[in-house]
Amino acid sequence: MPAPHTDPAQQPDLVVVGSGFFGLTVAERCADELGLKVLVLERRDHLGGNAYSEIDPETGIEVHKYGTHLFHTSNKRVWEYVNRFTDFTGYQHRVFAKYQGQVYSFPMNLGLINQFFGKSHTPDEARALIAEQASEIATEDATNLEEKAISLIGRPLYEAFVKGYTAKQWQTDPTQLSADIITRLPVRYTFDNRYFNDTYEGLPVDGYTAWLTRMAEHPNIEVRTSTDFFDVAEQYKGKVPIVYTGPVDEYFGNSEGRLSWRTIDLEAETLDVDDFQGTGVVNANDQDVPHTRVLEFKHLHPERTYLPGKTIVVHEYSRFAEEGDEPYYPVNTAEDREKLLKYRELAKAEPMVLFGGRLGTYKYLDMHMAIGSALSMVDNKLAPHFRDGETLTSGGVDA
Repeated sequence: MPAPHTDPAQQPDLVVVGSGFFGLTVAERCADELGLKVLVLERRDHLGGNAYSEIDPETGIEVHKYGTHLFHTSNKRVWEYVNRFTDFTGYQHRVFAKYQGQVYSFPMNLGLINQFFGKSHTPDEARALIAEQASEIATEDATNLEEKAISLIGRPLYEAFVKGYTAKQWQTDPTQLSADIITRLPVRYTFDNRYFNDTYEGLPVDGYTAWLTRMAEHPNIEVRTSTDFFDVAEQYKGKVPIVYTGPVDEYFGNSEGRLSWRTIDLEAETLDVDDFQGTGVVNANDQDVPHTRVLEFKHLHPERTYLPGKTIVVHEYSRFAEEGDEPYYPVNTAEDREKLLKYRELAKAEPMVLFGGRLGTYKYLDMHMAIGSALSMVDNKLAPHFRDGETLTSGGVDA
């Protein structure tokens, strides 16, 4: 953990609330590029937000404490920026889907189609097959998620690979979910089973915590963990600019009502086998299987040496977040959007506070998106204020 560098009696130039990728990127850029004294306040007892990882002392396996984190981006600026703090492995993520006792290559591709329908298809034959099955419902006529999915990929693939998984993810029958939730369901008519399509992909060679710690090591940055912003807010509000990356509704005391999120429960166990499932992530597509997927972390770093005969397996479950849970995915109902608009108006009126990151903007941001968004906030809001004396316009929900 980086040691404190700033004089506690001296006000920082900038306070950053939250030490996830958004907050640490803002802190590092403002410290290094703008020469600011930055104080980072983190409620948890570690930095890094949900990207935090730690080495299990028994097995030596790096465990992602808040679920599997996989870095990928096509943004060259983001890629060049993150490479200042870590080297990356050549890892390429591949997911498999288990349905009725069989394991399929995923996302849906020519291998899955051939295996599922028990016959070899050329790309053109596979396209024609899926188009015929999808013709059951016209996309423009779809009134719910189930109908929309069938209109895109047909009923057989929908019922095997979308219906059960979606019902578990949302704790809701897909016929009761909005068609707007899915814009497309990609099917690859090749045998390509790489999960992401991005230009750059890999995992940090020394792990996420080492990467995040290096971001915070600048002498102008002080990180205070186990510190709740709301316990010390009066020391800083209205006195120094604040970048707030916590839940936007919590900042305003939930005055317009709580925003709804999905969260996950992770049940980890150490098993006395070298290898449990042969890959890092296997989705559980059967609706009667309660977990959504199984994670096996040692497969994320096959280049490392591990204790023989041991592995760590995590079963992941999805549910609606309740008070005290870690929020992961914004549910984003019409009611949520109505509340969010009210919070955005409050945010604009809050003096010298910018709201950013996944929680602060109520948007699901992958790691690379959070970093890119933070770089934009520095470029467009913080640098003009600190370097050129421009007025700091509150808000920040344009991230």
